[in-house]
Amino acid sequence: MDQPSRIDLLELDIDLRLADLWREAADVTEWNIEVVSAFMRAAYGKGYCDAFTEDDPGSLCHDHGYEIPDRRRPLRAA
Repeated sequence: MDQPSRIDLLELDIDLRLADLWREAADVTEWNIEVVSAFMRAAYGKGYCDAFTEDDPGSLCHDHGYEIPDRRRPLRAA
């Protein structure tokens, strides 16, 4: 059997972090743009919160072999 790729492992890690949303999605009987938008916002927010609260910032990227992006510098008024 082939070893999972780093993308496969990253997807699994993210799916585990989104398990509550996946369970809620299973209960949706009628999908429409509003429902999809709500789940997209929830997933984005969950990812943001997870990144913000990591014990070791950037560990998700590091653990899966991705470069840790530089933190953005605040824009200065002209």
